Amino acid sequence: MTSANSDTASGHYLVGDIGGTNARFAFVEPGSATPTPLAKYRVADFANFEKVLEQLIGDWRNQGLPESGPSHTCLAVAAPPHLKTISFTNSPWRFDRALLSQHLGDSHIEIINDFAAVARALPALTAGDVEQIGAGESQPNKPMVSIGPGTGTGVATVVFDEHGKPVILEGEGGHVDFAPITDMEFEVLKHLRARFGRVSIERLLCGAGIVNIYQALAAIRGQPAEFESPGDIGAAAQKDNPLASEAMAMFFAVLGSSAGNLALTSGALGGVFIAGGIAPRYIDLLRRSDFRARFLAKGRFADYTTNIGTYVITHEDPGLLGAALWLGDKA
Repeated sequence: MTSANSDTASGHYLVGDIGGTNARFAFVEPGSATPTPLAKYRVADFANFEKVLEQLIGDWRNQGLPESGPSHTCLAVAAPPHLKTISFTNSPWRFDRALLSQHLGDSHIEIINDFAAVARALPALTAGDVEQIGAGESQPNKPMVSIGPGTGTGVATVVFDEHGKPVILEGEGGHVDFAPITDMEFEVLKHLRARFGRVSIERLLCGAGIVNIYQALAAIRGQPAEFESPGDIGAAAQKDNPLASEAMAMFFAVLGSSAGNLALTSGALGGVFIAGGIAPRYIDLLRRSDFRARFLAKGRFADYTTNIGTYVITHEDPGLLGAALWLGDKA
């Protein structure tokens, strides 16, 4: 694992991974790039981000960390990070740098996309941090890409310069158009297009997307939609409920196609990594789905994708690790 340069690092670092459901924070001791968990908050429990910062500073001090606060801060956010006001895509929270400075004092602040942080963590992940799905391999110093269905759908890529240093390519790949493959996927697209107009892959590849797929299939098949949450649908699929099983199978098949598209687009010979909370939770359903088959099904370029490894990230929080490494790179 890469470490921050102890000659230039000073003070404790604060890192955060802020999504649509949870906000996780950790501190990093001087000279290290290993985050130590500090706090985890549910987004729904806080009316606004200022309340989070107030709680966070209290938790920081309760840990016996420096009263002066963190010397450096990196927040990985599920939102475009370059805007003056950070507005989260899948939560009501908003903040700007002035609010951060008010609570964090003179801390040097970096705000990055949450999947940029995941991408930065990819080269540091070990075999114990992932589960491989199917064959293929990860070639060293070749592009690596991550796609993560969670509250939304994140995508980011890491490439390497001539010195082997990782360079992160951020984007909003979760909002590319959904391209159906099977006849039933075309029917689901018709249903979702009538509801949403444009249909991106995020309309299918996230927690709400599981519900969208399930409800579309229920309507198409003229069956009642018995379950209302992604957790209930996933649990029912694990108990072999037919409609829930079909919905989860389609979810992972579409994920496989989308991951394969990303591999072709980015030349991801370093591997494709599935992040977010859904894939690890339902890895049994993923393994018996068409995920890998759809990843490989690229026509004349099937031989190309055959050699690319696909992995589910099981590391507890790659976003915090990536944010810590990001600060280490800047030190």
